[in-house]
Amino acid sequence: MEEKQIKQGVFIGLALACLFAFTWGFVSIVDELQENEIEQFDNGVFEIVRGSISPSLTTFMTSITFLGGVMGISIFTIIVVAILLILKKYPLAFFVVITITTGAGFNWLLKWIFKRERPDIEALIEQGGYSFPSGHSMSSFIFYGTLAFILFRALDYKRYKWGSVLVVGVMVFLIGISRVYLGVHYPSDILGGFTAGGAWLTLCIVIYAYFYKRRN
Repeated sequence: MEEKQIKQGVFIGLALACLFAFTWGFVSIVDELQENEIEQFDNGVFEIVRGSISPSLTTFMTSITFLGGVMGISIFTIIVVAILLILKKYPLAFFVVITITTGAGFNWLLKWIFKRERPDIEALIEQGGYSFPSGHSMSSFIFYGTLAFILFRALDYKRYKWGSVLVVGVMVFLIGISRVYLGVHYPSDILGGFTAGGAWLTLCIVIYAYFYKRRN
């Protein structure tokens, strides 16, 4: 078997495993949510994350949460797409735009389906709309995950490839924590956003890889 076929087989296997894992995770959270069995988890995480509120930490968390908001994601998406267009990576630029915009639409649909109200606690910032799944968590997972995918393919050395994945992972995690700290999301909203975003990103990557292969 050729090395190229082996790599394709590994990619397909990993993609299917990720898609199954993220989908199973989201369905499990929804199941717990509908049976009202997730309250203990939410309260426990709230106590840990919001147990040390301070002005300096609030400033930090507010800055971090901006990186996963509509404005932050939009600005960074425009920058990434512009760079890809300058480099004449047109299919990749199209992939970024479609993945981010459809991911945002998918999040809106999920929020409309579940219509979960936001936590009934003192929030540190104003935030409207429904709570589940977290838009910041889902959007940040999709956008920064997309960025990690691009960097992983573009960088030459493994330490840089995995370094970029690690940085992106920490960034996405902090954005999720910031939403709990600021009191605008339940921890289960964050997990719902991560799993839904992971499933959507995996699906988009698989579709991109399929058409990229056919094109080349």
